[in-house]
Amino acid sequence: MKERDLIIFGGGAGGLIVASVAGQLGLKVTLIEKEDKLGGDCLHYGCVPSKTLIMSAKVASLMRRGAEFGLDSIKPEVDLAKVNAHVKSVVEHIQQHDDPERFRAYGCEILLGQKAEFISRHEVRVGEQVIKAKRFVIATGTRPFIPSIKGLEETGFITNLDLFSLQSLPKRLVVLGGGAIGLEMGQALSRLGSQVTILQRNNQILPQEDSEVANALQDKLIKDGIVIHTGAKTKQVYRESENIYIECENGLKIETDQILVATGRLPNVENMGLEKAGIEYNTKGIIVDRRQRTSQKHIYACGDICGPYQFTHMAEYQAGIVISNAIFRFPKKTNYRVVPWVIYTDPELARVGLTMQQASEQGLNATELRFDFKDVDRALTDVATSGFIKLVTHKGSILGASILGAHAGELLPEIVLAMQAKIKISEISAAIHAYPTLAQIHRRAVNSAYSPKLFSSKTKKIVKWINILLP
Repeated sequence: MKERDLIIFGGGAGGLIVASVAGQLGLKVTLIEKEDKLGGDCLHYGCVPSKTLIMSAKVASLMRRGAEFGLDSIKPEVDLAKVNAHVKSVVEHIQQHDDPERFRAYGCEILLGQKAEFISRHEVRVGEQVIKAKRFVIATGTRPFIPSIKGLEETGFITNLDLFSLQSLPKRLVVLGGGAIGLEMGQALSRLGSQVTILQRNNQILPQEDSEVANALQDKLIKDGIVIHTGAKTKQVYRESENIYIECENGLKIETDQILVATGRLPNVENMGLEKAGIEYNTKGIIVDRRQRTSQKHIYACGDICGPYQFTHMAEYQAGIVISNAIFRFPKKTNYRVVPWVIYTDPELARVGLTMQQASEQGLNATELRFDFKDVDRALTDVATSGFIKLVTHKGSILGASILGAHAGELLPEIVLAMQAKIKISEISAAIHAYPTLAQIHRRAVNSAYSPKLFSSKTKKIVKWINILLP
C-alpha cells in the first residue's frame, strides 16, 4: 500500500493551491481529478469562459451603439461557433497555468481521469490501487442543479456545461433562473442576437441583493430588450414539432427554441465513500468548522463543496486556511466579515458586507450614503451613466457596499480594503482620487455624509464670526 502525507480530491482552484504549496514544501502529495484536465469548473465551464463570452457580447453591443459615441452604428454579423472558438482559445491559454507537469515538477503525483473513494478514515481506492494518507483535502466543487419540472428531461435543455460548445445561436432562449449565471449568460446571448426571456420563481431577481439595486438592474436589462418574469415558477415543459413550450403556475405560457437551466448548484458529494470515512454532509455540501475541518479532524474541505460562498476567490481563501492548519499546524479560522462578489452583467453589480436591511435586522442604526454614476464626470465621458453606489455605514465605519455600474468589480476593492483595515470614511474623503476616474464615486458618496453639517446654518454662523474676528 502506497502511503502519502496528503491526498487531495479535486483539481480546481482550491485543490491546486493546496497541492502547489504542499508539494513545494516537500510533502508527498497525491491529487486526484476525475476529469482529464486540471482547472475545475471555473476554468472550463464558469468564470473564464463566461467572462470571455460576456466581453464578446459587449463588443457586439458597442458596435450597435456607435452613434452614442459619435460614430456610425454597425450591426455585427454574429457566428456563435467563431465566438466560442475564441472562448476556447482563452481557456486553453490559461490552461497552461494548470498544466499537470507544472505540479509534477513541484513533487505532486497527479492522477487524471480517475475517481477516488474512501474505504476507511485514512485510505482511499483509486482504480485498482489503495492509497493511505495522514491528511486529506476534499475540493470537488459543484455541478448544475436540475429542478424537477414535468417534461424538462424529455424536452431537453442546456446548462453552463454545454453553453460554450454551442455552434449556433438559438433564435429564442428561455433562461430558468434569475441568479448570477442566468442574468450574465442571458444578457450575453441577448447581445449576440437571441431573443431572451428570463423566468425567476422568486419575486425579485438576485434575491440576496439590495432590492433597489436588483430592481434597477432588472430595469436596465428590460430596457436592453430582455424579457423578465418574476414570480414565475415553471410547472411543465413540452415540445410540439420544432417548438418548446413552457408553462408556469401563474398561467404564463412561453414558446422558445432552447432552454438554459441556471437554477443553482449541487455539491459533488456522491460516490466518494464519505460515509465510510465518517464525514458528515448535507444537501448544501460537506460540513466544516472554521478551520475547514470536516467531522474527521484530519480531513479538510474547501471551495464550493462546503460553501458558504460559491466563488473561486473564496476557494482560494479557504485553501489558505487549510494550508495553515493542515500543513503548518498553525490554527487559523475563517473570517467572513468582508467577502466581496461581483455579478458580471452590464452594468456590473459588486457587493461586499451588509445591506441596509441586514444591518437593521442586526439591530444596527446604520446610515446609507448614495451617489449616482450620472453625476460622475468619467461616467459621462464613457457614456456609462447607469447605476449608483450605496454605502452602509455605522459610526463612521463601512458595514457594506453595493455598486451597480460600469467596472463595479474593479471599484469594489477600495471599499473591501477600507472594511478589512477598518478605515473610517473620513480617510476615504481625505484621500486624493485621480480625476477623471470612476473611483471618484467613493469620495463623492462619502462626502455626502458631511455636506449637511458643512453647509448648515450653524457652520455658516461660525464662518461668519471667524471672518469678522480674525484678520
